[in-house]
Amino acid sequence: MNSKQETISIQPDDARMASLVEFCAAAGHEINNPLAVILGRVHLLLKDEHDPARRQSLETIAGQALRVRDMIGDVMIFADPPSPQATRFSVRDEIPQIIESQLTIARRQFGDEIPQIKFDCSEEIILEADRDQFLTVISELLRNTLHPSTAATSVQIEALQAEDHHCEIHVTDDGRGLTPEEMQHLFDPFYSGRQAGRGLGFGLSKAYRLAELHQATIEVKQLTETHGLQFIVNWPLAVG
Repeated sequence: MNSKQETISIQPDDARMASLVEFCAAAGHEINNPLAVILGRVHLLLKDEHDPARRQSLETIAGQALRVRDMIGDVMIFADPPSPQATRFSVRDEIPQIIESQLTIARRQFGDEIPQIKFDCSEEIILEADRDQFLTVISELLRNTLHPSTAATSVQIEALQAEDHHCEIHVTDDGRGLTPEEMQHLFDPFYSGRQAGRGLGFGLSKAYRLAELHQATIEVKQLTETHGLQFIVNWPLAVG
């Protein structure tokens, strides 16, 4: 299959990162406090609300308030990510759990018309890394792929041990792909011209930054025949 592969990098500007950290610290206080009030009132109203339409409206308000809170958290992680807390874990054991979690979230948001996911890992692969950060990286790639805007019907995830003492994780979809400009800015959180869903918010940028903390890389390959995308995560194996 003919394909075009691009390795996209982020070169964070120190001054911009410092400004983001300062902004997030202020925003976390100024925005999260009123969000907590909104969520508290919504939960109180839900206790005594039996009308299905009103309950749905209240749950929508709560969901959007949580989304704002999570967006602030994503910006903070991108600008000032926490130091990894390394543990040893099996890729073959952990990825299926995150697949189920993301499928559950996608069904709740978009209904049952979401891509089918197939996972293949034929060998035991052990990493020594921050488990939660690793799973966040995989989650963000999956979340991006499962968004309806991708027009994907299937997703293939494959984990294998590469010859250079790395684990390669391929996340491949059969969706509509990206324009050259969107490809170039896929991991750029400050780019506003992206296709809705692809790289929405700070999700992919956050994944890229967390991978960098582990000397891992994320590459993206546009498949010219299927128009889909393939993300390739190259992560160092555990030593010993």
